[in-house]
Amino acid sequence: MARKTFTVLENNPVVINHLAHTLGLSRSLSFQDIYSLTDPDLLSLIPRPVHALLVIIPLTPTWQAERESEDSQKGDYQGSGPSEPVIWFKQTINHACGSIGLLHCVLNGEAKKYITPDSTLDQIREASIPFCMADRAKVLEDSVEFEKVHEEAAKLGDSRPLVLRDEEHVGQHFVAFVKGDDGHLWELEGSRKGPVDRGFLGEGEDMLSRKAVERGIGRLIEMEKDRGGDLRFSAIALAGG
Repeated sequence: MARKTFTVLENNPVVINHLAHTLGLSRSLSFQDIYSLTDPDLLSLIPRPVHALLVIIPLTPTWQAERESEDSQKGDYQGSGPSEPVIWFKQTINHACGSIGLLHCVLNGEAKKYITPDSTLDQIREASIPFCMADRAKVLEDSVEFEKVHEEAAKLGDSRPLVLRDEEHVGQHFVAFVKGDDGHLWELEGSRKGPVDRGFLGEGEDMLSRKAVERGIGRLIEMEKDRGGDLRFSAIALAGG
């Protein structure tokens, strides 16, 4: 049976906020453009705390090799249940990496406290928590509302939505960086073998704190700089509350 296919999303606050708020995230939180990861004046424009970063990154040879090296040491992800520090979804829907990245941002950490009861987000989270990797992915595949709102959001971007064949890829990946219930920085992406622990963050350190940036998106930027790679990326911050 052919896999379900969604329309590719832009990493654009207008698009992602429509998706998040329509699915059931409180408007107390919103995604905002990040214009610098280091400039204090530009960082001051973003309300704190920052609960998550949603980043779209070119899949360069350097990054691909690093991903394969890390994942080669792992088996299939076995996590499930309420004791997990983060909830992670394996991507089984073509081109759904943007909306799955959104779920990783809003269903984890402090952001999950801003989910409207009985909303689609609440239903997805509650249905998925007890399940293993395959059954969690099926929750998303079977959600009519998740697909509907994704497709609505895809029409709101600045560029014309890309029309791709099922297995064709745009060459970029959405990655979410969140602070889990264990206080660790987690890198979450549906095409990996599972969530990736990037280390402990102290109390009061959010996703734009120096340590979180250095161990998260900053690590990937430095890796590309060292090898003369592709430094194009787009990052938005989930902030407020």
